[in-house]
Amino acid sequence: CVQTKDCFSLNQNALFGMGNPLLDISAVVDKDFLDKYGLKPNDQILAEEKHKALFEEIVKKSKVEYHAGGSTQNSVKIAQWMIQEPHKVATFFGCIGKDHFGEILKQKAAEAHVDAHYYEQTEEPTGTCAACITGDNRSLIANLAAANCYKKEKHLDLDKNWSLVEKAQVYYIAGFFLTVSPDSILKVAKHACEHNKIFGLNLSAPFISQFFKEPLMKVMPYVDILFGNETEAAMFGKEQGFETDDIEEIARKVQLLPKVNKNRKRIVVFTQGKEDTVATVGMFPVIDIDQNDIVDTNGAGDAFVGGFLSELVQEESLEQCIRAGHYAANIIIQRSGCTFPEKPDFN
Repeated sequence: CVQTKDCFSLNQNALFGMGNPLLDISAVVDKDFLDKYGLKPNDQILAEEKHKALFEEIVKKSKVEYHAGGSTQNSVKIAQWMIQEPHKVATFFGCIGKDHFGEILKQKAAEAHVDAHYYEQTEEPTGTCAACITGDNRSLIANLAAANCYKKEKHLDLDKNWSLVEKAQVYYIAGFFLTVSPDSILKVAKHACEHNKIFGLNLSAPFISQFFKEPLMKVMPYVDILFGNETEAAMFGKEQGFETDDIEEIARKVQLLPKVNKNRKRIVVFTQGKEDTVATVGMFPVIDIDQNDIVDTNGAGDAFVGGFLSELVQEESLEQCIRAGHYAANIIIQRSGCTFPEKPDFN
């Protein structure tokens, strides 16, 4: 039979994600709050000493919301939501603490039908991410804590865990994890390459291309699909000496970077907010939305990747993957946090 949704059988653990599991603490703030902590309205950074008080202050805000987060975890959760059945198509690895926030993350992953296998340790508490919302901007400050303690030899290398990696056909890791365990990323990327499976990576934030260039470029030859937004793409281009600000041109240059698995041509997909998504095969308009319907753009990028992966794991076309990405992002920005309705309405 032709491989359509109806007869393409999806296996459990077909999609593998690994990253920083964080509990998002989200609140609407004002410009004074951003200025007080030296934050840009639209950015992602790692927490420093000067941000410690921010976490204490934000939880006292009137409308604070808690959501299971972390970039990769968001994406695999949305992929699973788009897929619906069977449950546990998506696997997720990451490190948490043995604490209340860790229990929330476990519960939320289970509710989302993601097969999460956390490395649990007691040295550090479960990581958190403060999402400071102003209008349709969001400034993210991640306090990785436990997420930073992921150990390849204590988790990924264990037979029971590695067997789940081997079951997958599609792999996705956000660039954020390059700050935690580049060895784990390389092990997974090489496995994907050796077995002609698909390995996807996200540029995640401008600081990754700037300050984690060496681990990023070590894994790049194994990357089959590179995701990012226009700001991250521009920074990557600048750091690589591409000498262009043109996002389409940067995508073409990224596609030509050295690649180990010659059986797969690298695909590059850069989102640009409400502007067209740039892919190495053309431009794709996003779904029009009234600005008044946008509740929270936090999670839009993760949602795009989640939608994309949900079709990719079913061996759909690139165009269909991007359409699904746009659909998921459109749903997520009309809700608070990276949350979604009970069922998707996508076909």
